[in-house]
Amino acid sequence: MKVKEIREMNNSELVETLDELKSELFNLRFRLVTGQLENPMRIKEVRKSIARIKTILRERELSIG
Repeated sequence: MKVKEIREMNNSELVETLDELKSELFNLRFRLVTGQLENPMRIKEVRKSIARIKTILRERELSIG
């Protein structure tokens, strides 16, 4: 996900997307261990997306308070 796309979402959408990405990351790690993962770079992409979402949520939290 691009930062621009993330910034256009509201907080509830961000939390929902974050939950989806966390479950996807779990599934990717599981498939990596069992040897069924075709694209290991996807793990890196998902981790970066999670970090971006968390960063933007934290920025919004600090700007409100």
